[in-house]
Amino acid sequence: MHPLLLSALIQIESAGNDFARGRHGELGALQIKPIMVRDVNRIMGTHYAHAQVTNRATATFIANAYLSHYGKHLSDESLARIWQGGPKALKRSSSRAYGRRVMRELERRTVKESLIVATSNKLQTFPK
Repeated sequence: MHPLLLSALIQIESAGNDFARGRHGELGALQIKPIMVRDVNRIMGTHYAHAQVTNRATATFIANAYLSHYGKHLSDESLARIWQGGPKALKRSSSRAYGRRVMRELERRTVKESLIVATSNKLQTFPK
């Protein structure tokens, strides 16, 4: 999984709002549904409550656990599709547009990160 994938998902899902609420019970920056929390609790043997996903660290743990379990050896676009539509999302064409949208955001973030690193490297090479 690309290190910036979760930040791309956060941007798409909530624009970074840790207290966002969705129409179907989704909460937090990653818009996590109660069923996903229950699923991760079952998989990982944890005891998270749905209300805890407004904490970014908890939401990130749940996202990583969920995607690691259901998305082994898959592309970032496939992981995004699973995030949006669940474990069977890859069988549904309706999740393709979401996957492409996340990939555009991931590309934007990757380019931005590259520019920051390149600028930082140039600043370090100038004599003081």
